Amino acid sequence: MELATAVTGQQSNWKVRFFGIWTGQALSIMGSSIATFALIWWVTKATGSATVLATATLVSTLPGVFLGPLAGAVVDRSNRRLVMIVADGAIALLSAWLAYLFWSGAMRPWHVYIIMLARAVGGSFHTPAMQASTSLMVPREHLSRVAGLNHTLQGTVSILGPPLGALLLGLLPLHGIMAIDVVTAAFAIGPLSVLSIPQPPPLAATGLGKPTLLQDMSGGLRYVRAWPGLAMLMGMFTFMYLCSGLAAALNPLLVTRHFRGGALQLGSLESAWGIGVVAGGVVMSAWAGFKRRMVTVLVGVVGLGLSLTLVGLAPASVFWLALVAMVANGISTSVAASPLVAVLQATIEPAMQGRVIALWVSVTSAAVPVSLVVAGPVADAVGVNAWYVFGGIMTTLAGLAGFLLRPVLHLEDGHPGK
Repeated sequence: MELATAVTGQQSNWKVRFFGIWTGQALSIMGSSIATFALIWWVTKATGSATVLATATLVSTLPGVFLGPLAGAVVDRSNRRLVMIVADGAIALLSAWLAYLFWSGAMRPWHVYIIMLARAVGGSFHTPAMQASTSLMVPREHLSRVAGLNHTLQGTVSILGPPLGALLLGLLPLHGIMAIDVVTAAFAIGPLSVLSIPQPPPLAATGLGKPTLLQDMSGGLRYVRAWPGLAMLMGMFTFMYLCSGLAAALNPLLVTRHFRGGALQLGSLESAWGIGVVAGGVVMSAWAGFKRRMVTVLVGVVGLGLSLTLVGLAPASVFWLALVAMVANGISTSVAASPLVAVLQATIEPAMQGRVIALWVSVTSAAVPVSLVVAGPVADAVGVNAWYVFGGIMTTLAGLAGFLLRPVLHLEDGHPGK
């Protein structure tokens, strides 16, 4: 009751606080999208190897796997606003270093691995800090719509980021594009420097005593293990990541090898996905899904699998079919993710959200390195589109299986111990 009262009081001016921070983060995300597109395209043209792209994906997932539990515990024990400021500042410094490397002509493909690794370290702390803060800034009844808004932003970035990146590749040197990321990161830091973010009461205030950092890290795992529905859902998404999580990283090679396209086609493919995410986000913001939100999540997962399969089956001469399938994939992404995020934010105690969210990222991301063992070589050997078909079929089956698991369907009823 005390926690609910405190949160309600802090949420009285939630729109000014949340959307001020959200706007800065949105600008930073757009800048990073433009810079990442240019960087990945440079790597694709410089190496032309699926294995290189797969390795870049590997190094970007390792921090989430190994630092997740630590990051979640740190977020729940620390000032979440300061955590995000440090993470955004690190992004600005990394982009400045990239700009120097391109300007000096010293940039090499292996530098990409370092950049991806360092960015992922920052993201391991930033993501749980922002998501755990959202439920304390936004009233519970608005969480679903805010989640839909976030996916609309994700889609908008996917629509505008790749074509802007492709356009800027023809207008600016690469160091100029990286400088844009530095500026947009500063826009993210600005609002965080002047706007406060509510903090949940420490566990000591509940009479449980002050735990050690190690106890905090293990606390997230114990919390999930005691919640069968959440544990099953985490396992389901881990399986999905194992089978299809690498597909997006292989988009550049799908375009260049299978469809024989260039930067324009790659930008179109990723923008098509973004259009779908925006459309799905708008729908979810207005509709909010079925009464039982986990049904909406599972419908979205099945849609993800079917659309990904269609991307892989599209003939090389029918690029438009892949574009249509990517729009459907984007819609399915919003349909699946928006209600899921809202359910987790509404049902997990605020003081535990950093740890649980970080654990989710850690466990599901751990599947990606496993898939990398075979995905890169398979794509090089039999064709990149084959991995899309396999991943799509497995994702579809995972979504259908979710309908048979009662604890998953009733996840939004909350932790069974409450």
